[in-house]
Order: sequence, then C-alpha cells, then structure tokens
Amino acid sequence: MYWTLELVSHLEEAPYPASRDELIDFAIRSGAPQLVIENLQQIEDEGELYEGIEDLWPDYPRKDDFFFNEDEY
Repeated sequence: MYWTLELVSHLEEAPYPASRDELIDFAIRSGAPQLVIENLQQIEDEGELYEGIEDLWPDYPRKDDFFFNEDEY
C-alpha cells in the first residue's frame, strides 16, 4: 500500500468521520482509481473511524509544509 498526492486527493471530499468500509464505498461511488480502493482494502479493519486524510496517511502534506509565500502574490 502506498499513497501519493494524486491518489489521496480522491478522498479529500469523503464524509469524515468514516469507517474503512464507508471510505471504500465512497471511493467506488466517486469513481476513484482502483489503486485507491485497493489501498483502502489493505487497511486492517478494527472498526475505528477515520477523522481525516491524516489518519490514513500520517505524512499527508499540509499547506504549512510548502514554502510558498502568499504575500508576494
């Protein structure tokens, strides 16, 4: 299982908090690539709810991670 920005972007609009099965259902209904669905299926289902993308991919880059100075533009 691996995540990229492109793959995880398909889950940004998911109805969080959500269980693994709910995320899989959302990915299928929203037409996400098969690799997104396979990644979600590889997660061990312990009945926990995911509050956001960071719960799936702890290294998910946030806006603060980029060194872009918005005041310049």
